Amino acid sequence: MSDKYYIIIVYGFFKKSFCLIFQTSYIGRSDKLKNYVSASVLSADMLELGKEIKKLEDNGIDMLHFDVMDGIFVPNITFGIPVLQQVRKVTDITLDVHLMIADPLKYVKRFADSGADLISFHIESDSDPLETIKAIKECGVKPALAIKPATPAESVFEYLPYLDMVLVMTVEPGFGGQSFITETVDKIRAVRHKITELGLDVNVEVDGGINGVTSGTVREAGANVLVSGSYLFAAENMAKAAQSLKEDMPC
Repeated sequence: MSDKYYIIIVYGFFKKSFCLIFQTSYIGRSDKLKNYVSASVLSADMLELGKEIKKLEDNGIDMLHFDVMDGIFVPNITFGIPVLQQVRKVTDITLDVHLMIADPLKYVKRFADSGADLISFHIESDSDPLETIKAIKECGVKPALAIKPATPAESVFEYLPYLDMVLVMTVEPGFGGQSFITETVDKIRAVRHKITELGLDVNVEVDGGINGVTSGTVREAGANVLVSGSYLFAAENMAKAAQSLKEDMPC
């Protein structure tokens, strides 16, 4: 079905107005959507990061998922703005930046200026969701809202018209290599159902324990952006592994 562009809808936003142009398309199960793979840099060889990024590009990976942890919002510390700046210098790949930090609003502009194409932040953080979304948009970057496994899907519903993506964590944020939490599947399905009900064009991303087995489950529930780390980087054939995340492979 061809895409159509409808009326510009004007929203009041902190006593200001801004315009959003909504694109409508067929939205249902993710086999009717375009699926994307976002490779988690946490699983890359950091001493050979330039080579690892080139490998992602050569194997048709769509995005690089850049996890930022501050040791406060989550019990781990990863990397931040200086590393992102260097990554941006060597690649044109979409940089999918996931802020697992206490006050994302404070750092939005710096991450945007450092090359982020998309910024996800957590609804459980200390920053006001609407103010943070607005700040991301003002930087010309796509906003996404992330939720932890224990956070109800309904918590993001009121923000859907302002978002490009919702990130549903399928493990507890903070560490890579965890096992997929099956109870999050219903949350993925609920978010996709609400997006469809509202007639919006919003991607649903999943992060945590995504491999050739769990990918089919989350796609069936409505996810179309799949973050994967060790499954991709440890694969003998990264391109084939990435394709298995996007679609069911023949036995």
